[in-house]
Amino acid sequence: MLNVIPSRVTARMNGDFIVFLIALRTNKPWKLHKWLPVGRAMRIATLVITLLLTLPVSRAAAQHSEIDRAVERLVPQIIELRHQIHQNPELGNRETETAALVAAHLRELGFDHVRTGVAHTGVVAILRGGKPGPVIAVRADMDALPVTEETDLPFRSTRRTTYLGQEVGVMHACGHDIHTAVQLGVASVLKALQPDLPGTVMFLFQPAEEGPPPGEEGGAALMLAEGVFDTLRPEAIFGLHASAHLNVGRAAYTPGGALAAVDHFRITIRGQQAHGAAPHLSIDPVVMASQAVTTLQTIRSRNLSPLAPSVITVGMIRGGTRFNIIPGEVALEGTVRTYDPAVQDTVERRMHEILDGITRAGGGSFELDYDRITPVTINDLELTGRSVASLVAALGADQVSEADPWMAGEDFSLFANEVPGFFYMLGTLAPGTTSGDHHSPTFRADDTALPAGMRTMAYTLWDYLTRGSGR
Repeated sequence: MLNVIPSRVTARMNGDFIVFLIALRTNKPWKLHKWLPVGRAMRIATLVITLLLTLPVSRAAAQHSEIDRAVERLVPQIIELRHQIHQNPELGNRETETAALVAAHLRELGFDHVRTGVAHTGVVAILRGGKPGPVIAVRADMDALPVTEETDLPFRSTRRTTYLGQEVGVMHACGHDIHTAVQLGVASVLKALQPDLPGTVMFLFQPAEEGPPPGEEGGAALMLAEGVFDTLRPEAIFGLHASAHLNVGRAAYTPGGALAAVDHFRITIRGQQAHGAAPHLSIDPVVMASQAVTTLQTIRSRNLSPLAPSVITVGMIRGGTRFNIIPGEVALEGTVRTYDPAVQDTVERRMHEILDGITRAGGGSFELDYDRITPVTINDLELTGRSVASLVAALGADQVSEADPWMAGEDFSLFANEVPGFFYMLGTLAPGTTSGDHHSPTFRADDTALPAGMRTMAYTLWDYLTRGSGR
């Protein structure tokens, strides 16, 4: 026990601690003042209080040191795994190679329970600690994006595939390779410390966080629908996300609403096809679609409070077959991001009204398919308060900050709707370098983020289990 007591405490002990132990043997420690000078009795009492307050911190520090040593030992292996994942990216519901790599690593570690094929390609593994304690879950997403990589990384992706009928590059342009590699590292760390682990950790490796292909189910929604929490239900869930805007060694968190609700809309505007030289014979859906794109932006500027965060983005416009033909229809597709269900309702209602007005005026018609995909990602306030202390312990108080809500969305929110959740941002930008934004061809996450991710998440899980078990 004494080897974990800080030197500032041991320096004051001398004979005082021995005297206190003698008092304990006589079962009369409260009578120290009867047979010792008052000053020395007070000094011993202060020593004992300091000791009792210090021991929990010292025990945590000792556990953290064990984690640090394990992380240092494992980093080269986890970097190599990250490179393999990054070089071989796969789109949502198609993560077969990634899932095989994950499952193989977990089985090599000696996990007794590794389940594959969850929600198509997901992997779930259970680590039962050697001591009793709570059940918690940690989640990493595995899918990549239809983006052609334009970095100079030696392990950059050159993979190509077909997506929505187009040949595209495939890239980990949002850091999911970092998420998966970090979680494999955390699994390795906690497995090495399994005899002292006070509780059970469920590792979720999730497919299709960016959304399944059209016409398919997937992601967190399908994992939950298949009953991933039915047999073993965690009392809390944790996750992290790479940040292109935070330096390596930093972390950020947002109490309460952290990431936006995600809605997906598809619009079809129908007119009448005609020769491009005879527009008077057409009902031009291109003109109506153009008017719709600009007018939809007035929802944000004129129908919603300036204080209500929201985004309306048309990301795709498709129509026409030849330069001199006015097409019969045009398709638009995009996303809405909000933090308030009432704002969602207003946006959806106004989209219908605007499209109805424009197409009526132009003589055409429209269809609007509006899907509310994922809710707001909410960081449970009590869980956040507990978890931030672990981030600070791992990185230092000056490296952990509170962040504004982000308009990106995450289907981690579905898990966090089931049980309290904590989701934080991990810095992946190497100082002195540049990175493109998330979902861009030049997005670049540095390998040195891996040990920081492993330490922050391992500390967070371990500390929660330790405190949750009353240790």
